Amino acid sequence: QVQLVESGGGLVQTGGSLRLSCAASGRTFWGWYMGWFRQAPGKEREFVAAIGWSGGSIVYGGSVKGRFTISRENAQNTVYLQMDSLKPEDTAVYYCAAGTRLTITAMGDISYWGKGTQVTVST
Repeated sequence: QVQLVESGGGLVQTGGSLRLSCAASGRTFWGWYMGWFRQAPGKEREFVAAIGWSGGSIVYGGSVKGRFTISRENAQNTVYLQMDSLKPEDTAVYYCAAGTRLTITAMGDISYWGKGTQVTVST
């Protein structure tokens, strides 16, 4: 059974940092793109960032460019999202995802989703 399990969410003040982790199990993700989406209350799910298997292909959503950094450790089957300079508008549930397509704006053909981790940024 394939599982993506997120961790690292929490409450942080504006300007603070958090590091999210996503541990994948149940299969190898060789050749897959791994990434993050987020969904705030009353809003649609939004693409945040994605990374290719080798780390050479990385795409960020426009609202997080320059503040968030995605990375992956294939030996650990884990992907990370370092979030700096957090803003209240970053408050959302963050979901880990695995997909097979990457464009210049988002990751697509998602086959697996995690259950999400809450990130709350206070003013």
